[in-house]
Amino acid sequence: MGCGACMTTPRKKGGERREEFIYHRMDPTDVHAVARKHARGHYCLCPIHGPDDDADLIRDTYKDLGYRLNHTEFFMIRSLSRIPRVVSPVTLKRVTTIKMAERLAKTAARRQILPEHVDAEDPPMRVYVALVKDDIVGWVNSVVADKATYCGGMYVQPECRRQGIARALLAKMLRDDRKGGARQASLLASHAGAKLYPVVGYSEVGTMMVLTPKKK
Repeated sequence: MGCGACMTTPRKKGGERREEFIYHRMDPTDVHAVARKHARGHYCLCPIHGPDDDADLIRDTYKDLGYRLNHTEFFMIRSLSRIPRVVSPVTLKRVTTIKMAERLAKTAARRQILPEHVDAEDPPMRVYVALVKDDIVGWVNSVVADKATYCGGMYVQPECRRQGIARALLAKMLRDDRKGGARQASLLASHAGAKLYPVVGYSEVGTMMVLTPKKK
């Protein structure tokens, strides 16, 4: 039996939102039919497969259905039983004011957290920023899903990388995840990110293909 969900990516300036159909062990033909019926515009199919699955067969099956492989991402998880202590080289703060949320939106060029989640008692999302002389140089967010969390975005400005800022942000986020009752954290990583996240304890458990309809 498979499982799946539909997510909508944030709209880029001047562009349209894209719907992502993310799922595991579902029949490609069924997913294709659902996406064609319910997608409201641009969309992509995102099947997640394990290390023992035949990735070539999966890719070829979707190719026959009219899709091309755009890129792959790595699905990673981390237990929250133990979290290493990390000394941060910069100031780390959780976004708890509208003013800081607006500053972050300006820096990131898009909104990172909804106003109603900023100071909520048990928000469905938490966002953290890294500050150097009060300038935002990095941020990360955590989405709450019952006893688990999902890191939906991690970024450090290029000129501030390789200083341990990303590691410090993740450690702070994970500690608050555990404090909030979560037992496991997860994320999707790019090829570059897949080199960072194991440093703070994440392990790869699967791969997600991002498939888009071929242009006619």
